[in-house]
Amino acid sequence: MAEIHYRACPLCEAICGLRIEVQEGKVTSIRGDDDDPFSRGHLCPKAVALQDIHTDGDRLRRPRLRTGDGWRELEWPEALDLAARRLRRVQEEHGRHSVAVYLGNPTVHNYGALLYAPAFISALGTRNRFSATSVDQLPHHLAGRLMFGHMLLIPVPDVDRTDFFLMLGANPLASNGSLMTAPGIRRRLKELQGRGGRLVVVDPRRTETAKLADQHLFIRPGGDALLLAALLRELLHSSPRGGAGEEEFQRRLAPFTDGLEAVREAVEPFTPEAVEAGTGVAPETLRQLARDFAEAPSAVCYGRMGASTQAFGALCQWLINVINTVTGNLDRPGGALFARPAVDVVKSSGRGGVGRFKSRVRGLPEFGGELPVAALAEEMETPGEGQIRALVTHAGNPALSTPNGRRLERALGELDFFVAIDFYVNETTRHADLILPPTGPLEHEHYDLAFHALAVRNTARFSRAVFDAEPGALHDWQIFDQLRSRLQRFGPRKAPLKKRLAGWLTGRLGPRRLLDLGLRTGPYGGGLNPLAKGLRLRNLLDDPHGIDLGPLEPSLPRRLRTRDRRLHLAPEELLADLVRLREHLPAGDSAGSSAQAETGTPGEPGALQLIGRRQVRSNNSWMHNYPRLMRGKDRCTLLMHPDDATARGLADGARVSVRSRVGSIEVPLEVSDEMMAGVVSLPHGWGHGRSGVELETATEHPGASINDLTDDQRIDPVSGNAAFSGVPVTVQAAAGAGEEAAE
Repeated sequence: MAEIHYRACPLCEAICGLRIEVQEGKVTSIRGDDDDPFSRGHLCPKAVALQDIHTDGDRLRRPRLRTGDGWRELEWPEALDLAARRLRRVQEEHGRHSVAVYLGNPTVHNYGALLYAPAFISALGTRNRFSATSVDQLPHHLAGRLMFGHMLLIPVPDVDRTDFFLMLGANPLASNGSLMTAPGIRRRLKELQGRGGRLVVVDPRRTETAKLADQHLFIRPGGDALLLAALLRELLHSSPRGGAGEEEFQRRLAPFTDGLEAVREAVEPFTPEAVEAGTGVAPETLRQLARDFAEAPSAVCYGRMGASTQAFGALCQWLINVINTVTGNLDRPGGALFARPAVDVVKSSGRGGVGRFKSRVRGLPEFGGELPVAALAEEMETPGEGQIRALVTHAGNPALSTPNGRRLERALGELDFFVAIDFYVNETTRHADLILPPTGPLEHEHYDLAFHALAVRNTARFSRAVFDAEPGALHDWQIFDQLRSRLQRFGPRKAPLKKRLAGWLTGRLGPRRLLDLGLRTGPYGGGLNPLAKGLRLRNLLDDPHGIDLGPLEPSLPRRLRTRDRRLHLAPEELLADLVRLREHLPAGDSAGSSAQAETGTPGEPGALQLIGRRQVRSNNSWMHNYPRLMRGKDRCTLLMHPDDATARGLADGARVSVRSRVGSIEVPLEVSDEMMAGVVSLPHGWGHGRSGVELETATEHPGASINDLTDDQRIDPVSGNAAFSGVPVTVQAAAGAGEEAAE
């Protein structure tokens, strides 16, 4: 007889509800959960592949140690002892900062790992901490910290009630939403249009979302900050609806907001005419966009990867927040609001340090206790005090997901010791000395600590494990906890008694009890009194479909975490960066911006600008080993505008060589007018052709890594985020492909 399990999908930010049917210990069906109040039956192809992850023969089940002639398996106690002793030995010889930690994207989808990784990192005592944050959303966190007082205070577009949605550098129809947890986003956007609202997408590519939009504007890569500054200037200069936006701002937000006049003065040079060359957007089009945004009954501006992963990423996310604020659309229905998650991660985490220390080699700024991952390779390569000599990774594949991945791979091969917490031998972990494999996603419980805090509706859902873990297997949190315990035991001095007791107690409680404490002390809980009413874990256990906690609601100024409890509209760091942005304005009406000069003239041979792209059947670098997701034609192709292909004598399907400052790759060409002229696009997460990778299906469809082309020297200097978007490249027929290209 079939068993039915309900759980949230842990593979992306949408956290869709699933209905999983199991018979005789095997998954026989995965469908969307129609009774989930948030996702309402939606699911994407990745969710169906959960069964493939569970049964994947390439998945490691026991610890592996590298030997002179390959790998051998270890028992868990021996492996954990070895990891802790070797890490401590490196620190004893080279200092505590000689060990680095890198946390990959799946860490944030695993509540046990999120709860227990910090204590492990604290036990290491290193400041060389890195994560996928600085190749993704770091500008959002910096803007939230500087404006609202906390790195996790990120406003969420109220897509279900807005009348005008302006979207930059985002493709939620492929990503399922990002820093905007919105399962079933296609349905939500169509409902927006069905009630008379408008969707406008700004992107160098006519993406899946742009094709659905009411209006799509091509923009030069890296030009988003120029467009946003000019849009803000227009909104501040004019009041197309009789000052209603200004009135809304003055009535609700001005009493606790500082810096409007400083912002007004700072954006004055960014006229629509001045930014045209750098954006490719005509002045009248930009002015009409400002009028449409201001005249809408409610409106929201939102920007994601394309706006964050560029040289002005922090400016983009700040300007977006300012636009929503000065038009009265911040903290109001239909605008941008803060979620009210059942577990208050803002209250339970630090606000986020800003520049308290810098990286050793390049002097890049720390944020939230982490250094930019663009500095990781150079910190390994460069001799001297503080050089990274050992590394711990969790659920990460930085060889494919960080800039100049080949350089990082070379550095990984020179480490004294490398331990990976991962259940695959992938492009990164193939360099490890020791691999510690945790349980799979269907073998442990799940609660989304992070993405409920970014959701377009307040809900809560706890998922039980579908399958029992294999005997002797360890969950991620158990690996972290046991490594922490051993590090404290093997340290040069015993950890303070208070710290040891806290670690022991946390380990004894386990993530489920810690989650219950978070629910009890959260905004819907009744506190720690066992007789008090309120949300607690048992309520979620009783309702496997999840609990609807209602729409987003205005919450300012009480949610602010700035020391003066005021909204800081004009942080000094970001105002100062506008001076750097002004350098991208033309000297005269006929001059081209530096961004335009970098690309050359569209349609003529020369440098092009490279951007990435997201695909619905991929999830960064780790969803390519499942046959049901790899069916169909080759997806790792270089998209190019027809004029650019003709100018280079290239035909659709030709194999081309793409070269940047740091490297070169070969990929098939796909000619498409969905690309802006002068811009080419390659999906991220591919490049599985490295030797030593043990991923059978992925290596049959290796593709090429965009991060063999991206440059670790190109960053946003304010946030330290990697500047992936707009990398200058040249494209020509691959060697031996001349006849093919000429056909």
